[in-house]
Amino acid sequence: MRDAFVARLTELARKDRRLMLVTGDLGFGVLTNFAKEFPQQFLNAGVSEQNMTLLATGLALGGRTVFTYSIANFPILRPLEMIRNDACYHDADVKVVGIGGGFSYGALGISHHATEDISILRSLPNMTVVVPCDLFETQEATTALARSPGTAYLRLDKSKAEPTEDVPFELGKARVLRQGADLTLVACGGIMEEVLAVHETLKSEGILTRVLSMHTVKPIDRAAIVDAANNTGGIVTVEEHTVDGGLGSAVAEVCLDEGSVPKRFARIGLRAGFSSTVGSQKYLRQVYGLDYPAILDVCRRLVRSKAIR
Repeated sequence: MRDAFVARLTELARKDRRLMLVTGDLGFGVLTNFAKEFPQQFLNAGVSEQNMTLLATGLALGGRTVFTYSIANFPILRPLEMIRNDACYHDADVKVVGIGGGFSYGALGISHHATEDISILRSLPNMTVVVPCDLFETQEATTALARSPGTAYLRLDKSKAEPTEDVPFELGKARVLRQGADLTLVACGGIMEEVLAVHETLKSEGILTRVLSMHTVKPIDRAAIVDAANNTGGIVTVEEHTVDGGLGSAVAEVCLDEGSVPKRFARIGLRAGFSSTVGSQKYLRQVYGLDYPAILDVCRRLVRSKAIR
């Protein structure tokens, strides 16, 4: 996803000299060609994420579209006050790019596990939160954010689902990747690869699931959620993120706000507090019940269970 983002940003930078990329002293090799081709559109702010965010906001208020770039927790948690008080409050054209969402950097421990970022940033006014599931969504989201005014967060993952270019991308609109009415699976990010595998297994068992890529967590596609609640057998949300305030919470809020209670409902996400275990992304999904077998088990049990209404 990181490479897909840089490739698309490079294309956009050639056409729009107002577009800038500011890194927090990483991305060497990945960003080298961008820096060489656009020396007036690239800055390395150093290991100083608060200053990076202030710098980006100032540039944005001066007419630039600025992407900040670092490993997921660093451009978010360290400069959170600056994101809130400077970028969001002034509705500045700052796009925060966090690479390594979820357990992508699993072997590096909790400091590099980005498992609260969606919750934190979707709570901020004037903030758009985008979590693509594949390379197609990554590139389309990059273009859309570059052309959309205001502050945004783009969460990129090391893992990815297979590209699904036949389904159009639009900010704020869920993409229906698979059709079905027995259950709706709503996911965001690279963990979609596990969800699509679950869909295929359930299909072979005669259970047809609708699969929604909720790439834009804020503003969320309320119509798609209401339709799933009213017209399918239930909703299961899947995210490589804490269940507290993330995608599952956002979907549940919409259901209750709109008076559309799904027949069945389950949230799959991190429930263990801090992810203190270290290991590969695949291993951590297994440890914390976020992998294919765990998701499949929840879906099977939910389908067999008695409907809420």
